Amino acid sequence: MRFSRTALVPVLLLAVLVISLGAVDSAWARSGCGYMNANVAPEQSAQLFDLKQQFTNDTAGLRKQMVVKRTELAALWQNATPDQNQIQAKQQEINALRDQLQAKRTAFQVQAQKISPQAGMGLGRGGGRGHGCNW
Repeated sequence: MRFSRTALVPVLLLAVLVISLGAVDSAWARSGCGYMNANVAPEQSAQLFDLKQQFTNDTAGLRKQMVVKRTELAALWQNATPDQNQIQAKQQEINALRDQLQAKRTAFQVQAQKISPQAGMGLGRGGGRGHGCNW
């Protein structure tokens, strides 16, 4: 049986979509966030959820500013003659926002460990930090 290239493209796209959805579903099923995998009491889990929600709300403005500044930086790079001083100034603005976000992230992680010492495990890069965790 032979397939034309035009018939093969939709089949491959469908296969990629199915595989991608399977990966996302398994990540959600694992509850990828470190504190959800920890051996915590239901009360602790609720407190950690609320803390995470507060962190998300408290950092929404900073994350929005980061997106805007990165877009502005990209626009500066798109100029026919990019201005190094403007680019460096914009990068410094981004770095300042990143530093503020990191400070809030550190405070969040300290609070999470106070609620449950096991919850702090896996919050660093790599091990235990699952998909969809924006801390």
